[in-house]
Amino acid sequence: MRLFATTLTGEPPMAETIELSAQIRDTRGTSLSRRMRRENGHVPAIIYGGEAPPLTISLLHNKVIKALEDESFYSSILSIEIADKQEAVILKAIQRHPAQAKILHMDFLRVSGKEALTMRVPLHFIDEDAAPGVKQGGVVTHNMTDIEIKCLPRHLPKYIEVDLSEVELDQSLHLSDIKLPKGVVLTADISDRDHDLPIASIHTPRVIVEEEPVEAVTESEGEDKAEGEDKAEGEAAKEGKKSE
Repeated sequence: MRLFATTLTGEPPMAETIELSAQIRDTRGTSLSRRMRRENGHVPAIIYGGEAPPLTISLLHNKVIKALEDESFYSSILSIEIADKQEAVILKAIQRHPAQAKILHMDFLRVSGKEALTMRVPLHFIDEDAAPGVKQGGVVTHNMTDIEIKCLPRHLPKYIEVDLSEVELDQSLHLSDIKLPKGVVLTADISDRDHDLPIASIHTPRVIVEEEPVEAVTESEGEDKAEGEDKAEGEAAKEGKKSE
């Protein structure tokens, strides 16, 4: 069963503008980028989009690692200072080292106040403990942790809040149940039921009943048991003849 209505506790806060400092990177190439990361502790990156040409830059690795600890970094307007000028961008791609806590490369896209952005924004689920389904012993499942939206930069929310306080047992919330902030739309075509995917549900936990192990009987044990039964039957027959 699905739930056809949900509420928000209020408009979510607008995404913050996070500031970073960078310097222009004049050299290109894999070996030079690798040496820059190793010797200088910098992350090579590129800024592209808009009417300006692509710009190769580098950022301090420790500053980037610190900024990435905040989930809003991935869904916020970033202000990168380069040579006393500001570039308004969003993070489009990030390349991480497969085995180490290192950032290898980052891609940033310039933003304009007049052009809509397509971004993934985190979902914050609230009041799960107050949900009737949870009080009846149900378990909450988060099918999604973020959703893709489209909006102008000034309408970009830091996150979208989803209230689960009225969800009953065996009910689900879908994309169409989310009340979006002003100026924000989903990129998914929720008029098509196949695209109106569940974002959360409360269901009865599965109970696994373990069967008691059946004691295995070896072939020799089976033969001994059969011989014992035959012997007992023979003795019983003898006793019956004597009684006659």
